[in-house]
Amino acid sequence: MAPLLLFYLVTINAVGFLIMLADKEKAKKHLWRIPEATLLTVAALGGSIGSLAGMKVFHHKTKKPKFYIGIPAILVLQILLCVFAYIYILEKRLS
Repeated sequence: MAPLLLFYLVTINAVGFLIMLADKEKAKKHLWRIPEATLLTVAALGGSIGSLAGMKVFHHKTKKPKFYIGIPAILVLQILLCVFAYIYILEKRLS
């Protein structure tokens, strides 16, 4: 289970990072853009670290509150979820 989860998280974060790059490049060339809902969905599905890194590295979506507040908020929620899941699993093992 753990190797599969790790593979998923690495993959979804790479996707988050790369779609920020792709959308930034499309914006520079005035091409069709990746919908904001797609960018946020990738972050919500576990790619928040990659999406946040892409925002910082490529200076993309850094002036939109939906992103400069939303992506870190998603990350905090994901961290809390992991902490609670870990505590729950640890509690199950101890009882």
